[in-house]
Amino acid sequence: MSIFRRPDYSSDTSQFIDQLKAQHPELEARQREGRALLWDKAVDRKAQQEFKAARVAQQPYVYQTQASQG
Repeated sequence: MSIFRRPDYSSDTSQFIDQLKAQHPELEARQREGRALLWDKAVDRKAQQEFKAARVAQQPYVYQTQASQG
């Protein structure tokens, strides 16, 4: 070990998270369950292609319902 080596720095936020995980070991499993519920989904590529093909182009001014006559 070098005499010039500094001690490893750990921010207040990192210390808080480490302490929270030590106090609540189930926390990480609950985070993974929440992520699986909202984000980890199987993607249906065929349905995605059909949605993309069926998309209707948006009007330049979205609140105008018909072309103005002038």
